[in-house]
Amino acid sequence: MTTNVITAKKDMLLTDVIALLLRWHISAMPVVDHEDKMVGIVSEIDLVNLTFDGNAADTAVKEVMVTDIVSFSPSTQLADLVQTFSKRHLRRVPIIENGKVVGIVSRRDILREMLRRYK
Repeated sequence: MTTNVITAKKDMLLTDVIALLLRWHISAMPVVDHEDKMVGIVSEIDLVNLTFDGNAADTAVKEVMVTDIVSFSPSTQLADLVQTFSKRHLRRVPIIENGKVVGIVSRRDILREMLRRYK
């Protein structure tokens, strides 16, 4: 799990989100409200879909973010995470505690753990 999670505020402009995604070499980020509670997620595909239909410099994250989010608690077993990743074809899931993002697990995190266990 990655614990230093880069997040976006729901009122940020999409151009600022694009800059963060590129700077940190990530493909998505949780969106949080003014109390740092998770309210959505925005990914590269959400931004790419806007390419021909809008203006990223004038569009806020809340207009394109996905709010139907699969998330887990810090106590979730790895096997449960892996099963959900496989069934739902997920790329990443936020880890939420008391409504706040405390981490994110990506496919790459799972691969790292697999390698660690098989060595």
